[in-house]
Amino acid sequence: MAGNKWSLGSEVKHATLPGGAMLYDGSRLGNLAPSWFDPNHWRARGEIEGTARGRGSAHYIKSAGRQFVLRHYHRGGLVAYLSRDKYFWRGEQETRPFAEWQLTYRLHRAGLPVPAPLAARYQHDGMTYTGDIITERLNTVGSLAECLAQGALSILTWIEIGRCIRRFHDLGVCHADLNAHNLLLNEDAKVYLIDFDQCQLRRSGLWRDGNLVRLRRSLEKITYALPRDRFGEADWHGLLDGYRQTSGDQSLVAGT
Repeated sequence: MAGNKWSLGSEVKHATLPGGAMLYDGSRLGNLAPSWFDPNHWRARGEIEGTARGRGSAHYIKSAGRQFVLRHYHRGGLVAYLSRDKYFWRGEQETRPFAEWQLTYRLHRAGLPVPAPLAARYQHDGMTYTGDIITERLNTVGSLAECLAQGALSILTWIEIGRCIRRFHDLGVCHADLNAHNLLLNEDAKVYLIDFDQCQLRRSGLWRDGNLVRLRRSLEKITYALPRDRFGEADWHGLLDGYRQTSGDQSLVAGT
């Protein structure tokens, strides 16, 4: 596909749709149809297992033994009062679903703990567009926020969280919304990072500290009304101890 920001494998397919286009992994979704981006399609089949609210509305879908997440892009903040889900059109490669899909694809191929990207779509109408993305649903016990609501975490888990974040930072990934809801844990305390909307690849800099500060504020907010053992200085220092362990991953930023 001409005009990509990064080279994509032969399994990545591009299909033109009326008023838009979709990008998908043909090795994982050989039977993809535009209806897959419509929650009503899955609702009619009784295959929506649940929903979640964040920076977009996410539907958890289980179909034919497969599990994935369908997310529609929604605006946040005050601008949402003017337009709930429409974004200014700047060209296909600048659409949020295509940009997020391609970054997630690159991270997944680099071996990072992220969900496999399955498909993305935009629908273009004049000066605006809307978008959707489908990703693999990870086999986890919940987000860091959900796990802290259930009980205290071991210091080893906090160290693993720090190691996970460091892997992304060593590759130059500046996460636009690093918080306790976008870090997921499985039963073996493996840590995953999700939601790469508006994330960027950058050279090493102070943005790393900004990411950590954002996460710290998120942890303090969600544990404010919880028992004191859910998050404290010892936990944060455990996370930082893990973060200080260089991952050895090579930056994805060109020229670094």
